[in-house]
Amino acid sequence: MLIQRILNNNAVIAQKPHNQIVLVLGAGTGYRKSIGEEVDDNLVEKVLEIHDPDTFNRFTDLVIKVPEAEITVSEKVINFAKIKLGKKLSEVIYVDLTDHIHSTIERHNENLVLRNSLKWDIARLYPDEYEVGQKALQIIQKDIGIKLVDDEAAFIALHFINAESGNDLADDIVKIVREVEQIVKDYFHTELDENSLSYYRFVTHLKFFAQRCLLKQHYDDEDEALLEIIQQKYAKSYSCAQKIQAFISNKYRYRINNTEVLYLTVHINRLVKNLY
Repeated sequence: MLIQRILNNNAVIAQKPHNQIVLVLGAGTGYRKSIGEEVDDNLVEKVLEIHDPDTFNRFTDLVIKVPEAEITVSEKVINFAKIKLGKKLSEVIYVDLTDHIHSTIERHNENLVLRNSLKWDIARLYPDEYEVGQKALQIIQKDIGIKLVDDEAAFIALHFINAESGNDLADDIVKIVREVEQIVKDYFHTELDENSLSYYRFVTHLKFFAQRCLLKQHYDDEDEALLEIIQQKYAKSYSCAQKIQAFISNKYRYRINNTEVLYLTVHINRLVKNLY
């Protein structure tokens, strides 16, 4: 690998044989080196490939100002998340997570603690991502010696939720799911069994529903006849879905079409079918 740019004594941008530009980290990789020289393979600790040019540039800017220990922690957390979540993550996670960890540690050192009002909702709705956040706190404590509050696990989880969906909607998605869930509980005057398969299916549907709502996307509206059948068969669940429809329209300016109402009705009915 040939050195293209020296970021500091421990980080360089290099070009691999097939012209791929990579970030090379390792103690002394940039020390007394010149552009065009070969990277000393014996000093290389990690090589990061980020294909999106804008993300790559933003990450290299971070590497210049962020301590190497924090970059290493971020990479460890991302590697754990890839295995735990088993999902494709946007490359922007390298930038967002590293920057978040750096800012969090700075706030911690200044005795500033941010509370996350959605912590329990995130833990409940996205348990795998929240577990990644908890693992991140363990890694930070072990590698850097700083113990962060549990709220940070939820903040970190949000970064991975966003990296999965490719946008920054996670916070609003959680709020919509919580609001719709509350409408159902109020309508049927009941709590919901969060350990049931029906609840899991309901919440999974709501996450994607919330995303469509925020992105102003819709299913094709072609189920009017089927909706009439569902309306008659599951009258109470349909009425509840109409309340959700009105709420979403008023607050988020999103028109829930027939297909959306149909799916909501079916999921609500599965969720509460033993209540009446």
